Amino acid sequence: MLHILEKLQASIFLTDGGLETDLIFNKGIDLPHFAAFPLIENPKYQETFESYYREYMDMAKKHQTGYILESPTWRANPDWGFKLGYSKDDLIRVNKLAIQQMNSLRATYKKDIETIFISGQLGPRRDGYQIRNAMSVKEAEGYHKLQMSVFKNEKVDLVSAITMTYSNEALGITKAAKANNLPVVLSFTVETDGHLPSGESLKEAIEKIDKATKTYPLYYMINCAHPTHFMDKVETSSNWKCRIKGIRANASCKSHAELDESTELDIGNPKELGQLHKTLKTHLPELAIFGGCCGTDASHVASICNHVLA
Repeated sequence: MLHILEKLQASIFLTDGGLETDLIFNKGIDLPHFAAFPLIENPKYQETFESYYREYMDMAKKHQTGYILESPTWRANPDWGFKLGYSKDDLIRVNKLAIQQMNSLRATYKKDIETIFISGQLGPRRDGYQIRNAMSVKEAEGYHKLQMSVFKNEKVDLVSAITMTYSNEALGITKAAKANNLPVVLSFTVETDGHLPSGESLKEAIEKIDKATKTYPLYYMINCAHPTHFMDKVETSSNWKCRIKGIRANASCKSHAELDESTELDIGNPKELGQLHKTLKTHLPELAIFGGCCGTDASHVASICNHVLA
């Protein structure tokens, strides 16, 4: 864990953009239940996946940054997997294969990018935009054990829980990670008012989890929200915001409800997004990881690089 933190303090890291929206809107691939992981086992899409990641890794090579390879397993958990016809054994197999593919990509770039971390990505049990049937901390810990055990066996560098909508699920994931001796990253999504869908503030969620786990999470991130939705929450001086090291923003300023109903991709303004990240870097002293979320592609991350690394 200390090794990862030392690397993060010494360098900027990039990661990818909005995988699912890129596949759906830019590449014309149908993703039932917004799940990319079923494509992992389909030879037809191997080149699609590789070229997707290569575009971002080439950017890291160009700018001499580190890179975090996030596995495409955001939906590869039991509830979503079962909806797609995957058994428990199927899910174990596909999560394992995803990490193996990330290892293969890392090997390809090991001479070009000094530091590449492989992250096993977890998503929420239910909807990523709103809360239905919230779990207790204990339930969340048990629910996410399947993916966590695969990631441990495959020796990932860290686990990233992306698009967390309430603190109890994130805390349960943290406890599951700790039980498996895995470094864990928690990424919250927020509404247009800068609060989690649960109504919790970022401050409340981060401080609650840090207190309950003795600051076990490696760091925190914000994803699936436009910077304008949370900028005012990180402008003031406060200790909790120093725990935020990564931003994976949406391209669009729209609310989650509006995005849920959208039939066309809103790519926002890549130049403005880059400028906003430059401002965010002045407000978040530990900010070191940059990528994208819904509606973003390599052009958005390139704009962020041009402004943050200039």
